[in-house]
Amino acid sequence: MGVLGKYTALARDEAMLAKGATVVESSHSPLVTTIKERCRSCYTCVRECPAKAIRISNGQAEVLPWRCIGCGNCVRVCSQKAKQVRSGLETVARLLAEGPKVAACLAPSFPAEFTDISPANLVGLLRQLGFHLVTEVGFGADLVAREYRRLLAQPSGDRHIATTCPAVVAFVQKYHPHAVPSLAPIVSPMIALARALHRIHGRDLRVVFIGPCIAKKEEILDEDVLGEVDAVLTFAELRKLFETQRLVPGRAAPSDFDPPRAGLGGLFPITRGMLQTAHIDEDLMTGEVVAAAGRSSFLEVIKEFEHGDLDARLVEVLCCKGCIMGPGMTSREPLFRRRAAVSQQVRTSLGEQQDLREERLRTQEMFVHLDLGRSFTASEQREWSFSREVLDEVRACMGSHAFSVRDLWTPGPTEQEVRAILDRLGKHERADELNCGACGYETCREHAIAIHRGLAESEMCLPYTIEQLRRTLKDLACSHDQLRSTQEALMQSEKLASMGQLAAGIAHEVNNPLGVVLMYAHLLLEERGASDERLGDDLRLIAEQADRCKKIVGGLLNFARQNKVVLQPVDLRELVERGLRALPPPPGIEVRLEHEIDDPQAELDRDQILQVLTNLVSNAYGAMSGGGRLTVRTRGDADRVFLLVEDTGVGISAENMARLFQPFFTTKQLGQGTGLGLAVSYGIVKMHRGDIRVMSNADPKTGPTGTSFVVSLPRRGPEE
Repeated sequence: MGVLGKYTALARDEAMLAKGATVVESSHSPLVTTIKERCRSCYTCVRECPAKAIRISNGQAEVLPWRCIGCGNCVRVCSQKAKQVRSGLETVARLLAEGPKVAACLAPSFPAEFTDISPANLVGLLRQLGFHLVTEVGFGADLVAREYRRLLAQPSGDRHIATTCPAVVAFVQKYHPHAVPSLAPIVSPMIALARALHRIHGRDLRVVFIGPCIAKKEEILDEDVLGEVDAVLTFAELRKLFETQRLVPGRAAPSDFDPPRAGLGGLFPITRGMLQTAHIDEDLMTGEVVAAAGRSSFLEVIKEFEHGDLDARLVEVLCCKGCIMGPGMTSREPLFRRRAAVSQQVRTSLGEQQDLREERLRTQEMFVHLDLGRSFTASEQREWSFSREVLDEVRACMGSHAFSVRDLWTPGPTEQEVRAILDRLGKHERADELNCGACGYETCREHAIAIHRGLAESEMCLPYTIEQLRRTLKDLACSHDQLRSTQEALMQSEKLASMGQLAAGIAHEVNNPLGVVLMYAHLLLEERGASDERLGDDLRLIAEQADRCKKIVGGLLNFARQNKVVLQPVDLRELVERGLRALPPPPGIEVRLEHEIDDPQAELDRDQILQVLTNLVSNAYGAMSGGGRLTVRTRGDADRVFLLVEDTGVGISAENMARLFQPFFTTKQLGQGTGLGLAVSYGIVKMHRGDIRVMSNADPKTGPTGTSFVVSLPRRGPEE
């Protein structure tokens, strides 16, 4: 049934899952993991992953091992260094400590990495680490190139995909299973050198590959080449090993590579290097050989090759832009400077071997019959989807016991499901699908499918997130306005409460002596003599002012009284008409009543709203002493009713607007008002959970003078 997989807590072999096999724990950890504390949700890794093997969960990027091909693009592009690769340092340290002979196989891209160390010094450092042999993988590349030359010389006319790049091989096995038979049945240069070394030094030799590729860490675990290479170190790990062992470049004794020595195979890490080594021409006229490198190019080439659009006998593809740009590199040098370093090393090496040319040819002849073949099997990653619950269950069960996953798979999304997700993202029409790529997926539909599979989140869509942010800001603005209104109402309520307490105390204390004064004033008026007219006038003045004080005290008591709102269904039109009938206008004032409300029914306290209308209309009459027009309107919508009172009076000055609802503030002449009407009205409106706004102009130069009050009230009371 094949290999069960090479995973631990998160990893699962796709083929075995699809067959419903029992999943067992493996001894290998995931190749690439995320350091969650460093992940900033930029989605760059999603965008650069050719296999879409990265799932976003709660804003965190997580590499799914069963989908990963080991290209290392996510490692290379992560500016926060949030991706970490499975380390081979412990394995290498154990191999070196155990004592058997250990060979270091150095990838031919080493000149592009160690520009600060000469090849002789680098070999010396490796010997100081304890490696018995230090060899060049470039020799394995020479052997592999010879096999490709033989492959193309066969008259069968079969079409092949070169298998020198393990990431490309993994991509074909997982995502283009129909192209697996076209994979060239030839091992990689790493495996070719390992087999050559085992023939020379025996099977007891331990082999460590050192290079720029992290996919090699998975390649050595493949069942078909298992045991050929014991460990893989990246160049970054090798530098770390030098630091750990405190080995300083330049202090190591220079040393040469052990045979067998590399020839043109040193060009393999450069794009088309394999073709030049094998003396295969990429003839543009015949199109029999095509070379491509880099994420976009290799994806397109594989796709066209599988569909038959690319009629080429050999496709040589590299996942990176040459191995010299691999994710295991630490060099900051640009591409062509790295190419130049590799080319220079090959020229130097071949120049030194001119007198040893015959010996090198004899060495290659020793391995004419070395088995460099291998086979490949598909590990198809079909278009199925995980739910988040399934992924969590896999995670929870791993490491504790084996379990069956026969029923954990669900088919991919239907068109209706994709359409529903797009609608949720605000992409209701084709024109709404911007395909901006900010989410990491090339199209909005791909993003929607990834959401259905549990690989992506809606928040990854930049236009969607911007729209959500815009709505949030709008809601915050509304909340801010409501909070400001509530704060103002609270401040006003505190003022009214404190003034009410004071007013109540004063009213009760003043009311009794005031009643005595008023009673005795009237008694004296009845008992006075008819001849004493002057005394009568004085007594009448006392009685009038006492009556006025009584009204003021009554107003204070009404102001201080904590009235409870009793909500009942009220016809707003009938209430306003009734209120205006009780308030006949003074001479010279025209009253207009305009009903612009379709449904006049609202839950209000009839008496209190009538008091508000009375106060507003009375103030309007007072502002139009020289005549004018009073307009009262009713309006409404589904949630609120509005009462508008407009006059053409003198208006309210700007400096008085801020004090309009303060208790005892009035612009009327002394003796004509208490300054409590608007304060009481404000309190009534707020107790109804409503709002009262005022607009006024007191300057004739800026337009017609007048004042407009707008009372807004909820149509329905609060739900219990």
